[in-house]
Amino acid sequence: MFSRKLITKSTGTYSDNVKRLKQAFANADAVVIGAGAGLSTSAGFVYNGERFEKYFSDFAAKYRFTDMYSGGFYPYSTQEEFWAYWSRYIWVNRYMDAPKPVYDELLDLIRDTDYFVITTNVDHCFQKAGFDKKRLFYTQGDYGLFQCSEPCHNKTYENEDMIRTMVLAQGWEIGDDNELIVPEGVTLRMTVPAGLLPVCPVCGKPLTMNLRSDEKFVEDGGWHKATERYENFLRTRGGKMLFLELGVGYNTPVIIKYPFWNMTAKNPESTYACVNYGEAVCPENIQDRSICLDGDIGYVIKTLKK
Repeated sequence: MFSRKLITKSTGTYSDNVKRLKQAFANADAVVIGAGAGLSTSAGFVYNGERFEKYFSDFAAKYRFTDMYSGGFYPYSTQEEFWAYWSRYIWVNRYMDAPKPVYDELLDLIRDTDYFVITTNVDHCFQKAGFDKKRLFYTQGDYGLFQCSEPCHNKTYENEDMIRTMVLAQGWEIGDDNELIVPEGVTLRMTVPAGLLPVCPVCGKPLTMNLRSDEKFVEDGGWHKATERYENFLRTRGGKMLFLELGVGYNTPVIIKYPFWNMTAKNPESTYACVNYGEAVCPENIQDRSICLDGDIGYVIKTLKK
C-alpha cells in the first residue's frame, strides 16, 4: 500500500525534473499514461468564460448559468429544452477539435513507444488526435455514445448524426472544422422539435448519455474489450515502466492515481511522473522514483519534445 503522507514535490528544480522525465521516457520499456480533466483543460477545453459565452449566452441570460457544468445539471421543464442544451454541450466538447494541439503533441512524444492510455475523460480527444484505439481505455464513458436510460440492454449507440440534427434545428450552422456558427440575422432556438428526442430502439424509453454517473452506466462490449486490453498490457509488461499521470485530480483517484502509486511501489525499476497544476504530488514511499511537475501540461510536453 502507498503511504498516505504526500510529498508536494520531488527533489530537484523544475528544469532538473524535466530532464529526469526526458530520461525516463528514453529508458522506459513501456509507458502507461493516465489522463484526467487537466489534460483537456490544457488543450483548451474549458467550461466557463469566453468559450461558454460563445455557445451558451442565451441559456446564461435566461438561467444565470456561469459555466457549462451548471447548465448540464439544471432541471429543465421539458426534454425539448434539455436536449437543446445538451446537444450543444456534446457537440462543442466531443465533435469540435480542441483549441490547442496538446493531444497531437503528446502523440508525437510517445508515438514510437510501447504505450497504453487509461483516461477518465469523455471527450474522445485521444482518438481524434490519432492515438491507437486499441491502446485506449475510456473508463467513464464517451460524450459520443447514447445508452438506454433504464437501461433495458447493455448496448451503446453512436450519436453524431442525432446531435448534429438537433444542433442544426436550433439555427446553428456547422463549419468545415465542425465549428458552430450563428448565421447573420438568426436568433437561436432554445428547444429542439419533439420528433428529434432520442429514444431507445428496444423499449422506447429516452436515451441518455453513456456517462458514469450512477449504477445505470452501461459497460458495453467495447468497454469490456478495452478493460481486457489494459489489464493484459499491465500483466505482460514489466521492467522499466513509466507511469505518466497527466491532469488527474481527486474526484476518482481509485481509477488512475492510487493504482499508479501502488504499481510504482511494487516495481522497483519503475518511475512515477505527475504533471498537474497545483496537484503534482506523490507518496513518501516512492518519492525517490517520482517526478512531480507543477505546471501547464501542454507547456511541459512542448519542453519534452525539444
